[in-house]
Amino acid sequence: MSVPRPRVLALMKLQSTIFATTFNPSAARLGTSILGQRLRGPAIASYYPPRVGTIPQLRALYPEREILDDREEDWLEHQQIARSRGKGNPKKKTSAAESKKFSKKR
Repeated sequence: MSVPRPRVLALMKLQSTIFATTFNPSAARLGTSILGQRLRGPAIASYYPPRVGTIPQLRALYPEREILDDREEDWLEHQQIARSRGKGNPKKKTSAAESKKFSKKR
């Protein structure tokens, strides 16, 4: 003898309220098992030692000295070369009048 489906669903719904689980009769993938897990970020971050002696930290410690960052200077030079070839970022709008100038007419 088989039990009718509505009766089984009612039992599953009651079971989910008692045990504080999700009621999912269609067995759709909800992601509740992943969302219920502990976050991994703090454990992974604690594995690596803190970065000491970075350029921004040295600049904050010694503001009177000029501390050069080779990577930043290379990047700025790359940006300047790209702008000279017309490949840089577009200029930002400075006023509302400029935005009206470029708006599409309907």
